[in-house]
Amino acid sequence: MLNSGGSVPALLYVANLCVALCVGAALKSDVVLENSATTLNHSMALVQRMEALLTQGNGSDVTLRVQTLNTDEVKLIQVHSLVLSLQSDVFDELLQTRNSTAMILRETPDCVAVFDKFIRYLYCGDITVRLNQAIPLHKLASKYHVWDLQQGLTQYMTQHLSSDSSTGHVVSWYQYATQIGDVTLQNSCLQYLSWNLSSVLHSAEWSSVSEELLLTLLQRSDLVLQSELELYEALEAWINQNQPSAETAESALKAIRYAMISPQHLFHLQKKSSVMLKYYESVRDLLYLAFQFHAASPIQLAKYFDVNCSLFAPRNYLSPAWGSPWVINNPTRDDRSFSFQTQLGPSGHDASKRVTWNALFSPRWLPLSVRSAYPEQGSLQPTRTDGGRPRIIVTPATSSPDFAGVSFQKTVIVSTRKQGKVVVRHVYNFHQSTEEAGDFLLEADLQRRASEYLIDSSLYLHIIVKPLYHSLIVAKK
Repeated sequence: MLNSGGSVPALLYVANLCVALCVGAALKSDVVLENSATTLNHSMALVQRMEALLTQGNGSDVTLRVQTLNTDEVKLIQVHSLVLSLQSDVFDELLQTRNSTAMILRETPDCVAVFDKFIRYLYCGDITVRLNQAIPLHKLASKYHVWDLQQGLTQYMTQHLSSDSSTGHVVSWYQYATQIGDVTLQNSCLQYLSWNLSSVLHSAEWSSVSEELLLTLLQRSDLVLQSELELYEALEAWINQNQPSAETAESALKAIRYAMISPQHLFHLQKKSSVMLKYYESVRDLLYLAFQFHAASPIQLAKYFDVNCSLFAPRNYLSPAWGSPWVINNPTRDDRSFSFQTQLGPSGHDASKRVTWNALFSPRWLPLSVRSAYPEQGSLQPTRTDGGRPRIIVTPATSSPDFAGVSFQKTVIVSTRKQGKVVVRHVYNFHQSTEEAGDFLLEADLQRRASEYLIDSSLYLHIIVKPLYHSLIVAKK
């Protein structure tokens, strides 16, 4: 190995190597005059020799002493100042102000563990990333201003939210994104957790959810889970394990939508839930209102209470009372229809009432703006056209006086398989037809077998019908 004091200066050594490789490995004419001209690309040979340069330390003029914070552990790496300066303005400044051939860097244990990978990326431009390495590598890329690597890692995390890991990773990625102010990654993690909450509640990472993230999730109406009772039981487990402050526990318990839990289960919680017994006074009024909601008709309740609040708004419940799954094989082939039943509403007053729904799916539904020129305007039979887009219409099979004061929001959940795991790909909300939403399967290529919206060439949907109540008379004071 030749250091800066050797007979061949390190910068000249690296420069000569690059020139020799570029001249010998690739021939490219600045002006192409013949159709037979071509480009010879041997860039992989350059990458391999750059990697060997790092591994063997030939011509190294700097020794990185990477020290683990709060320990005496030091990792030594022989590097070339030219390479580091070209890749990072932070390294460039550090190298210009150094007093010796050794440069001391202090990093956290997780960053030290992947520092070799990080340096190799500066030489070779490629890197292999594991789920547990994404955050420390992102930290290093951000600290040393290696922006291409930082952006690539952000994209990697966004695309691998559904990957399997023994202890989970989405929660830690969300908390890291919040810490560094990466709003895009933060929102991607939050959306994934919300749309796949039922599986998250039963995973190892549920207990690692922070208080801030917990309260953020509990406020959302787009949570996809089996039932509100499932959410309460998971919250109880979280409180028992994390032992938060009384203020946090009470705030979390107040965010549960007790009106969406049946009276018999509410009675059981009052008597058997240790968390409910401990914090009963903080939620007593909410429980009382929930029991009133179950005892009276929605029309009667709307005369005295403001029912346009989150307490009476269902989330995306997957249980049979709220909707049904629908698997559409070869979705581009032709129109499909499907019928299913839901409970009229979540209240005990409506528990025995059922509504039958008719669902119509068309892979080539003609937009309203075009359909208005045809005599069949307003018909539920879709006009076939190559320019149409996939649409769903969900309508009740019959009308009923019980529908008074209630509007029905439809939600269609589209599932896909990522990294061998079935996850929610998208959630669409509408009232009659998905044409109201405008973006239903807008970017989906249903013709392609490997489409991100298909599982084994089939479209996996789950239709949910959510009754939303409206105040009929101003609530009495």
